[in-house]
Amino acid sequence: MGKIVANFFISLDGVVEAPDQWHFPYWNDEMGAAIEAGMQSASAFLMGRKLYDEWSAYWTTTDQDQDFAKFINDATKYVLSSTMEKAEWHNTTVISGDVAAELREIKERTDGAIQMSGCATTVRWLLANGLLDELNLLLHPIAVGHGQRLFEDTPTHPLKLVRSETFQTGVLNLSYVPENAA
Repeated sequence: MGKIVANFFISLDGVVEAPDQWHFPYWNDEMGAAIEAGMQSASAFLMGRKLYDEWSAYWTTTDQDQDFAKFINDATKYVLSSTMEKAEWHNTTVISGDVAAELREIKERTDGAIQMSGCATTVRWLLANGLLDELNLLLHPIAVGHGQRLFEDTPTHPLKLVRSETFQTGVLNLSYVPENAA
């Protein structure tokens, strides 16, 4: 059975929006290895409509020799959308209607991780519906001060820390599971 694993670059003040504007000074080989391990464990990739629009426009036109471009273009992808009828990006299936039931079916028939990156609103929805299996945070030692936070106006979700690692840059690599799944 597959599991849904969400991954975020996150600041000390909980900001996950626009990490391209604040996270690169902290990039190093340790972080690259952690991200590579996540990619290698992926059987599929899950995203919301906004991320789909951004990534499909970017990654299909990027140098395909880049590891992530090749990975994401070849990967099985699922996009959650109530307005999109058909996905043009190779290997992409649109999930709409009873999304929770469809995701449970996808998890049942998937071996390995269904990875996702970004999509804070989607992660909040997955947590609320008992569908998120793991939350990986690369916690950066910076307070951004503005931008969308991972948890805004959400109910309480107890999480249990299952793995942690400190990178030389001060970034913490943290993995959590919902407490009711631990």
